[in-house]
Amino acid sequence: RAPPTSTTPPSHLLIGTRRRYPIIPGMEYAEIARATTSRGEVVLRSRQEQTGLVLELRVNGVFVMDTQETTTEQALATTALELVEDPRNVLVGGLGMGYTAHALLGDVRVERVDVVEIEGALITWMRDGTVAHGPSLLADQRIRIVEADIATAVQEVHEPTYDLVLLDVDNGPGQLVHQQNAQVYETAFLEHCRDILSPGGILVIWSADRDRRLGDRLRQVFGGCVERSFPVVLQQRETEYWLYATGPARGSDTVEA
Repeated sequence: RAPPTSTTPPSHLLIGTRRRYPIIPGMEYAEIARATTSRGEVVLRSRQEQTGLVLELRVNGVFVMDTQETTTEQALATTALELVEDPRNVLVGGLGMGYTAHALLGDVRVERVDVVEIEGALITWMRDGTVAHGPSLLADQRIRIVEADIATAVQEVHEPTYDLVLLDVDNGPGQLVHQQNAQVYETAFLEHCRDILSPGGILVIWSADRDRRLGDRLRQVFGGCVERSFPVVLQQRETEYWLYATGPARGSDTVEA
């Protein structure tokens, strides 16, 4: 039977949620899939745009990402790949809808991509074709999906293993969907990330907002941090997101895309 549809309430902005996503009056959504866990509810739904059908992922009612604006998910990978000479082994915290992993696999230097995702339903939707591009992405022999909490997964690695560690598990330290994710921005976890990096490896973190304390912690743990802003347009609204890459900055300590 046809999936249920809903019409949004009057236009406003979800301030304090990831990407501060605008609600458009009269926009209709069709629910594609839904799952409930001890952490709450994960919903995949679609909306029709002039450019075509757009999939949208929400967690506990909060917009997480969609398939229309994926530039920063891809930039998380490409920025990191530009900074490391030999990025053979990569760890990604957060599967999303696979755009970061896809960008990584587009680099012939990458031999292994381990993606840690806590939401089992999202992994299933990517594998079974609920997200149409999922099966082809996960068919790549270089990618391995691990259903786990990224904090636990990192702690279980006991030696330098990865050339890149990329984190996009929440909205950044200032806009958490799950409060327990606060630990991935704290010094102890960042030190664990440092310890599993091979010589010359780097950590890159996605954030919805600039967070000076995060930058300070990364400089303390790694000795340097580059903060890079990315302007994006979300349904005719301009905003920007941030990437934090460890290692000494070149020239100015803050740069724009």
